[in-house]
Amino acid sequence: MTRRYEIAVAGCGPAGLAAALLLERAGHRVTLVERFATPQPLGSGLILQPTGLAVLRELGLAEALIARGSRLDRLYGLGAVTGSVVLDVRYAALGADAFGLGIHRGSLFEALFDAVTARGIAVETGCEIVDVENGSGGRASLILENGRKLGPFDLAIDALGARSPLLGRALRPVRQRPLAYGAVWANAPLAAGFDPHALEQRYRRASVMVGVLPIGRRPDDETLLASFFWSLKPADHAQWQARGLDAWKADVLRHWPQTAPILESITSSEQLLLASYRHHTLPVAAGHGLAFIGDSAHSTSPQLGQGANMGLLDAYALANAVNEAADIAGALERYARLRRFHVRLYQAASRLFTPFYQSDSVLLPLLRDRLVPPLARLPGIDRQLALLVAGLYGDPLRTLKLGPAFPDNPTLASVRA
Repeated sequence: MTRRYEIAVAGCGPAGLAAALLLERAGHRVTLVERFATPQPLGSGLILQPTGLAVLRELGLAEALIARGSRLDRLYGLGAVTGSVVLDVRYAALGADAFGLGIHRGSLFEALFDAVTARGIAVETGCEIVDVENGSGGRASLILENGRKLGPFDLAIDALGARSPLLGRALRPVRQRPLAYGAVWANAPLAAGFDPHALEQRYRRASVMVGVLPIGRRPDDETLLASFFWSLKPADHAQWQARGLDAWKADVLRHWPQTAPILESITSSEQLLLASYRHHTLPVAAGHGLAFIGDSAHSTSPQLGQGANMGLLDAYALANAVNEAADIAGALERYARLRRFHVRLYQAASRLFTPFYQSDSVLLPLLRDRLVPPLARLPGIDRQLALLVAGLYGDPLRTLKLGPAFPDNPTLASVRA
């Protein structure tokens, strides 16, 4: 019989909530620890890829989220000046039943948190974690800002994100690299003329990117929403605010006039939230009695749309490792091994492709605009692009013995490049 453990999960993002559900379902005693007085989602919209949807299906949540979100069949981008195709990825290259899902972060959070509440999982709120310490037998205690300790626990799970204060406790800490470009985001009604089943983007070189991502509907409201985003260096945010909203809207309209109805719903700069990004990959996503999942373990730009999905895969891999290994040390070793290849593959891909779409380079976007259209027409390239965006390179579903994201297309459980 699998040993039952006392486990703390720090952070109520998608990865933390999923880990809590998977571990509690296996019989472990789980405590969620959250810094906010009331757990809440952070950020705007996101894309659930087939990988993330496979985990959510295991939790019994996929169908409700699919009903609430926007099915995405295509990721499409044009040069704002030339009108040339810069990005065109179609999930249908993987099969007629394959798709991504644009979803409001609030919808994903509510589905996961409601399931946590229904399972009676304990949630400690208002806890600002600053450190972790190991006591007798390697058990971990969480140290709070006010000096209070929580624990000890057989295992602590860090799902606090890219700015986690616990990163220095990894077996092999690494230095994070702040990325020059971030974005401002806002949610708004999706305007007529936009495809409700496509992420659409416009680019000028790699220094300007504007996008519209359909994210479905909120409960009790039939309005179809979109996440609207504009690339921006965090270092330039104060200057952007000082220029004023009207000046910014004029910039957007010069690049993409069709966005005018969406911009009309943005009446204050406070509606636009600044997101900044960092890149790091822990060589071993573990410490002593401590596991790192999601952005704590690996953070990068959102260009490939993998963030939440990678966190959900981490949660599933860790829960399986805890249930199958003889002890916590063995579980951490197995978890790191299960996720190492897939994580490193996508971290490398993100690091490679991001400068082509968000950077100050003149040469890279020129190469992008010249090479992408002819390459995309080559036989089989459409499938390779779809595999990459769907998160399926490296065969993570087979590695984790996950069922298919889409039961009508079971080949997606073991699709190979």
